[in-house]
Amino acid sequence: MTESNYVHRLHAGAPGKPILFALHGTGGDENQFFDFVRRLLPDATIVSPRGDISEYGAARFFKRTGEGVYDMADLARATDKMAAFVERLAEEHSASSILGLGFSNGANILANVLIEKGLFDASALMHPLIPFQPKANPALAGRKILITAGQRDPICPPPVTQALADYFESQNASVATEWHPGGHDIRPNEIDAVRVLFERYR
Repeated sequence: MTESNYVHRLHAGAPGKPILFALHGTGGDENQFFDFVRRLLPDATIVSPRGDISEYGAARFFKRTGEGVYDMADLARATDKMAAFVERLAEEHSASSILGLGFSNGANILANVLIEKGLFDASALMHPLIPFQPKANPALAGRKILITAGQRDPICPPPVTQALADYFESQNASVATEWHPGGHDIRPNEIDAVRVLFERYR
């Protein structure tokens, strides 16, 4: 049986409203995006887990062997664990839809759950890095995906970001991209794009 719990913050929303999972970047925690997404969707159930892997004291959701080099076995473990966590809490809270927001490492685990399981109705992937060719997944058809990125991001090269957007489009997801001229940092236009993505779920 997959172990499916994380240290997390949770705000129980109104019945019949969405559930939104907020996933931090490397070195963040369950507080990084919690208040931001609560303001975005005040009636939704908000869940913000803390990554269960420590990299020299920095919390992450899966292991890596170097910058941009993933431990693929641990990524598979983490993907199964996150999917089970999401499914359990969405059922417990009778969520009308499942939403996700992730930054950096949080975006990477969110992206891989999408690739492997589908599951999320709408997702904001902020500065994701998927350095491999994802498999086809018909369950992605119609799912709403926003990818935000920096044109000079040294961690997530723009061609790799664009390849991920192209992959989701090839699976018939509804994909939007939002770029800024900087690096691995979050800019106001990204925040605005996230608001637009989720406003229909208020």
